[in-house]
Amino acid sequence: MPARWWRLLRHRCFDERDARRLLDEAALDRLQQRIAASEGRHSGEIRVCIEAGLPLAELWRGASVRERAVALFGELGVWDTEFNNGVLIYLLLAEHAIEVVADRGLNRVVPPAHWQQLAERMAAAFHAGQFEAGLMQAIDAVEAPLLRQFPLARGAADVNELPDRPVRV
Repeated sequence: MPARWWRLLRHRCFDERDARRLLDEAALDRLQQRIAASEGRHSGEIRVCIEAGLPLAELWRGASVRERAVALFGELGVWDTEFNNGVLIYLLLAEHAIEVVADRGLNRVVPPAHWQQLAERMAAAFHAGQFEAGLMQAIDAVEAPLLRQFPLARGAADVNELPDRPVRV
């Protein structure tokens, strides 16, 4: 059977229940609180997106995981922050794939190796069955360069440009 058909079958075997099983509502609440607390210290925006399997149209055209992450980066408005310092942490369960997409304001000052190391640490945590802990560590790893490059000025209020709750698509 061609690889394209295997990929299609694998993605059709994953659905919303798989995403809920790995991260229940209580875990999403805790992740949301962690994102909100982080964003209260810098001007960046952090989004977490979990997708069980790619939509059929994306599979049919042979979209890569990176292409899908970049598309969701746009659809979720992460690219449209005032200081161009949004970050999307994207999980594709069907392929056990992780992508981190950072906007241009952050990519100018953070080397690609930082994002790759973050994805590798997340993969290790996920492999150990620690999905929530892996995402918490990822949020902390995203926060570090945001605090260095885009800290909130003393007395400044955080403008929350995007929802903090992780989204399942």
